[in-house]
Amino acid sequence: MRKIQLKLHWQILIALILAVIYGYYIPGGIKYVAWMGDIFMRALMMVIVPLIFSSIISGVTSLGTGENLGRLGLKTITYYISTSILAILTGLFMVNLIKPGVGIELGLQKGVEGFHETTSLNDILMRLVPENIIDSMAKGNILPVIFFAMLFGFFISQLKGGNKKSLQTFFDAIFEVMMKMTMFIIKFTPLGIFGIVAKEVSRNAGQLVSIAGSMSIYMLTVFGALMIHAVITLPVIVRFIGKANPKKHFRNMATPLLTAFSTASSSATLPLTMEAVENNSGVSNKITSFTLPLGATINMDGTALYECVAAMFIAQAYGFDLSFSQQVLVVVTALLTSIGAAGIPMASLVMITVILTTVGLPLEGVGLILTVDRILDMLRTSVNVWSDSCAAVTIAKSEGETTNV
Repeated sequence: MRKIQLKLHWQILIALILAVIYGYYIPGGIKYVAWMGDIFMRALMMVIVPLIFSSIISGVTSLGTGENLGRLGLKTITYYISTSILAILTGLFMVNLIKPGVGIELGLQKGVEGFHETTSLNDILMRLVPENIIDSMAKGNILPVIFFAMLFGFFISQLKGGNKKSLQTFFDAIFEVMMKMTMFIIKFTPLGIFGIVAKEVSRNAGQLVSIAGSMSIYMLTVFGALMIHAVITLPVIVRFIGKANPKKHFRNMATPLLTAFSTASSSATLPLTMEAVENNSGVSNKITSFTLPLGATINMDGTALYECVAAMFIAQAYGFDLSFSQQVLVVVTALLTSIGAAGIPMASLVMITVILTTVGLPLEGVGLILTVDRILDMLRTSVNVWSDSCAAVTIAKSEGETTNV
């Protein structure tokens, strides 16, 4: 399995390079390759809901008692909130240190689809409990699916006799089938990545030079903060709290990280993340089936960091000097909105409007960051997925598991 996985991530890397070349130099030929990316994304989205539903029920029933579920849930939520706060503080430090918005030209005033949508803590809690679980599944609303699956799995574990065993076996079998379907789709990842990246490059080819010039300091600030979190903060947690080898784990995660970068969707990458964490890093299905689907929905370290930097950048660009209390408000709001952000491309742009409204900044400021959002979206999604995988390893070690890292 390891040899196949190494081969696959090299295929993805080659596909990325070829896609950039193709999209830049042959933009007229995109219609011949874009369909590969569309079908690949549809195939991934097709398996997400049944994979998450079956994996969580299988994982929760394998935990046994409610005490075990509560302990694992507490560890998981504590990790996710802690790393998100660390990510936001890293972004806040970098944006105050570099001040990328000072002196920036305010020439970009574009709108964003869904611009006036807002997300409050109450909205997140209401979204957690579905009115109709079938409707939530059909719409791909992952948070209520996770909540229902956790309840369903918990009450299966409360049954006695043959019914309990039958249901456990049934959902274990469904999960096994879904993993086999996922592995089949993963084989086509290089072709899907080629179609997705080539399409994006051709779409933005004419703007690449001008964008790089006017927004380079802002992009470097976000990139630097993301790298500090991904290369220093998370590995330190894995090494000293999880007692695992972060370098080895990073190598094991090559394929899902490259896929996350290419698709800019942590939800679409989830099947690959689960496969890599289980088969390469050796974390049990009991841990991955609980921590990773939950992480793909609420653990958005990269997104939280980005939202904080973007809000501060817009404030600097408009000449607003935010007080300490306002910056604390930015941190808290970024944490809450990152939990409510969907695991799809550009979802955080809508969430940034919530932060801007909270601290009284002009909503038009979103237009400043639209032109460079796609590349930064790819980077922050990779950090989101990396953090989820580090959570699985760290929590598995805290539960006394023996892993491959």
